[in-house]
Amino acid sequence: MGTYEGKNVVVIGGSSGFGRTTAAALVDGGARVLITGRTGATLDAAVERLGAGAVAVRSDAASLTDIDALADRVKTEFGTIDALFVNAGVTHFAPFEATTERGYDEVFAINAKGPYFTVQRLAPLLNPGSGVVLTTSVVNVVGYPMVSAYAATKAALRSMARSLGRELLPRGIRVNAVSPGPIDTGILDRQLPPDLVAPTKAQMVADNPMGRFGEEDEITRAVLFLAFDATFTTGAELAVDGGASQL
Repeated sequence: MGTYEGKNVVVIGGSSGFGRTTAAALVDGGARVLITGRTGATLDAAVERLGAGAVAVRSDAASLTDIDALADRVKTEFGTIDALFVNAGVTHFAPFEATTERGYDEVFAINAKGPYFTVQRLAPLLNPGSGVVLTTSVVNVVGYPMVSAYAATKAALRSMARSLGRELLPRGIRVNAVSPGPIDTGILDRQLPPDLVAPTKAQMVADNPMGRFGEEDEITRAVLFLAFDATFTTGAELAVDGGASQL
């Protein structure tokens, strides 16, 4: 019997990066997993890789209409769930003086509003003893240039881990956060100008106490610990950042 046999899990933002890596570990352990994402082709490819234990739902993390529809689908597919990994998010690289209202609103809608209402809508489906894991970031405690709006969304998620952890505690639901440092998921390659990718990565490695990028599976192990094994832990943030926020 697998470690997660009989468990039902939802991974918001599970079609790529460490969302997909976490979904794969859960499926390999016997769980049934529902993943979400905004791009149909990416979701289809992820489900093909994950196999029969996974189902994909196209859902915009910033849309309350989509979140309501997702809750209905989860109830239909699973009835109840044992863990929720709220991982969907976008980065936003811009100097403070160049940040626009549109960019600010978009990053907050996806990274802060979406997770808040996702937990709200899915909480009635969480079994007692369930774990919710939110993805924060090292930038919610360490000041970096070019990411002020993004960092503020991650600080909001850190606060949610505490406040939602307190509010859901009477139902036996734990809420914690995983805080990744530099993880090479390919997002820098996609979002930075090509001439900035290599020097940015080199600087991030040089600034990290461990002198390297983290691996996706290092985040996955932390998520699974918080979701299932950290049974006397709620409202906490687990830094997986090579020591960047601690040393």
